[in-house]
Amino acid sequence: MIDVFEEVAELRSRGERGALCTVVSTTGSTPGRETMRMLVRESGSVSGSVGGGCVEADVVAAAREVIETETPRRLSFRLTEEATGQTGLLCGGEIEIFVEPISAPHVVLFGGGHVSRSLCAIAADAGFRVTVCDDRPSFVTAERFPQAHRLVSGASFDEVFASLRVPPSACCVVVTRGHAMDQVCTDFALHTEAPYVGLIGSKVKVRGLLARLRDADRLDGVDLARLHAPIGLDVGSATHGEIAVSVVAELVAFRRHRLDGLRLMRLPLEEMQRIAARRRGDPGEAGPA
Repeated sequence: MIDVFEEVAELRSRGERGALCTVVSTTGSTPGRETMRMLVRESGSVSGSVGGGCVEADVVAAAREVIETETPRRLSFRLTEEATGQTGLLCGGEIEIFVEPISAPHVVLFGGGHVSRSLCAIAADAGFRVTVCDDRPSFVTAERFPQAHRLVSGASFDEVFASLRVPPSACCVVVTRGHAMDQVCTDFALHTEAPYVGLIGSKVKVRGLLARLRDADRLDGVDLARLHAPIGLDVGSATHGEIAVSVVAELVAFRRHRLDGLRLMRLPLEEMQRIAARRRGDPGEAGPA
């Protein structure tokens, strides 16, 4: 049992998802015993056991659904010799298994300015592990970001990227102090496994940045459906705190699969794809950001 808990801790530290399956009750003859546990990873691999072949295939299938929905489930199995005889195991009882999601929602903030400070505080309160990155070490300190899970700084963003690992379930949020750095960080984030990349700014700025990335051949093969730019829900935010609320609200909605129907700030995906496909110098090219 200790090994399963250690693997859960390691899973969370890597920012990966899984489901913990625990036998909570048994009656009669069953392959599992109370408190037996099994960890199911997003890849489908498992550690531990809830009793063997009689029920584990069904438990793994349910666990994969729990990982996607992040909604726990309680499974009940009534085992009979007729139902389980093909497995070679003679079972004849009832077993209940609780399947709970194991997740470590993660946000990587690129930029250590005022908006990032508000973002870090609100995102941490919403349950996200926050990593803050900047090319100014004096801006990325525990005093400025007491809620951060990790702080990463360097002499340049290239140096930051070299020491940064973006978990495959992380959301990247780009809020640096300048357009050039926004472009570098957005480029980096789009080439990670992050399913969500957000960029602050105006639509004019986003159009120009996409055009520059396209002209540098940095959008080939990139799924622009992952890009949320401009980032945030359209709630009329103006102050740093209000902007942070709109961004974190979008992050929560994305995590909970509730973005449909909300008023987003982002450019339509079709427009981003048109910009990415347009040749340099074509009519309708985005103007200066």
